[in-house]
Amino acid sequence: MKSYTFWLKAAAVVQLITGAIHSVSFFVEPEGTNDTERQLFSLLDGYKFDMGAGFHRSFGDLLTGLSMCMTLIYLLGGVLIFYLLRSRVDAAVMRGVTNIFLAIFGFAFVWMVVFTFLPPIVLTGIVFVLLLVGRLMIGRSPADAV
Repeated sequence: MKSYTFWLKAAAVVQLITGAIHSVSFFVEPEGTNDTERQLFSLLDGYKFDMGAGFHRSFGDLLTGLSMCMTLIYLLGGVLIFYLLRSRVDAAVMRGVTNIFLAIFGFAFVWMVVFTFLPPIVLTGIVFVLLLVGRLMIGRSPADAV
């Protein structure tokens, strides 16, 4: 636990788990439990807006697109960390990549807190904390200098 690689691997694992959990929404169709919810789900998927240039999308379509982006960002983050660690890149490169991830996932965490619900808030917070600890550990041990 004194090596930054431990913390970054843990962050990558949580990112992959988050991406996998989030992808479940592509296979589960929500069902309304009352008339209002059923009407809402019907409108989300049935009412299509004219988005110009021949595109007609529903709010459900837009949510699916955004949901796929979140899933892919988490999968990209996890796979990239594992790739860079496996390639034994210099600690300076890992520091820079981790700084970028901290900015992205830090902003995502704030966004999740403001606009979403508990599971994405918790998982994004865990990713951010693991990345932060990993970033603080980079360069502290001579063994970490690859």
